[in-house]
Amino acid sequence: MSTSMLSTVFANTLAMTVSRLPLPAVWTAGSAQQRTLILGVVLAVLSNLLFGVLYAYSSFLAPLSGTQVFIWRMLAMWVALVGYLLISGRLGLHIDKLKALRTAKQWAWLLVPTPIFLSQFWLFMWAPVNGQGVQTAMGYFLFPLMMVVFGCVLFGEKLSRLQWLAVAFAALGVGSEIIRTQSVSWATLWVCGTYPIYYILRRLQGIGAVTGLLVDLTIFAPFAVAYLLFAPSSLSLVSGSGFFILMLAGLGVMSVLAMKTNVDASQMLPVNVYGMMSYLEPALLFILAITVLGNPFESTMIYSYGLIWLGIACLIMHGIRQLRSAHKQSKTTKIAPVV
Repeated sequence: MSTSMLSTVFANTLAMTVSRLPLPAVWTAGSAQQRTLILGVVLAVLSNLLFGVLYAYSSFLAPLSGTQVFIWRMLAMWVALVGYLLISGRLGLHIDKLKALRTAKQWAWLLVPTPIFLSQFWLFMWAPVNGQGVQTAMGYFLFPLMMVVFGCVLFGEKLSRLQWLAVAFAALGVGSEIIRTQSVSWATLWVCGTYPIYYILRRLQGIGAVTGLLVDLTIFAPFAVAYLLFAPSSLSLVSGSGFFILMLAGLGVMSVLAMKTNVDASQMLPVNVYGMMSYLEPALLFILAITVLGNPFESTMIYSYGLIWLGIACLIMHGIRQLRSAHKQSKTTKIAPVV
């Protein structure tokens, strides 16, 4: 089997699985565009479910700390990602993209977002087992709202009334939480305040998600190995247990699969649909933090968090309106007479 065939195994398997779901008329009789949309939605849901499982993964690896799980996850992800790119024959493609960077300034800009990426992945593994699961999930809820603000400030994008209303509700929610607690969680602020910077920098650089991930993981890999060598307790615990070895291997594969399905969904779905689907992840993280991980949630938090959720509802309504408008415009274009 050739490398090009291997690279499509996952997509073909998923397409066959979808074909067996109780949607035969839509899948078989629908257009290629409809099938792509269905497959994109399936991939987006799968990606969000995988990220939800990863959020609770640290709790299954005790007595490893959240930081130690983060170290092992980065190494496992690097191995899984490089292995996938080698098997699919795409590693050279990403290396060629990096070779195109000629100047020291270009390389410096490439490396600037890496600390943000690593800190976010560390927080993702550390927070759920250290009582910050709910606050981190709220940061992911605020993330798309902050992207709207960044787009307005940095790129001059104009906001609709619903988007302004969304930002206003979010600001009121954060303000209410500050008044309630006399502070706001650093975990919430770190997620919603720095993650947009990472994505914006990658966008300005023209670096794809997989290429950026490969760079970030490759840079960190030597530091992760050094940590394990100088803190041998974690290494001896894992190397002496078949359970930990299997769990950490699964952590790496699942992490890469979550990223891959997320990127594929972003390419198959319209931007607005993909944006709305992305709200599944923080909702799942929020539920897992309270139920599975037992992170505290006080009834007085409903007011501030409810305002933030109202803001998210406004963004979803804005996305639905844009989709309807685009659909009407496409239908008008199709039936326009030829002159």
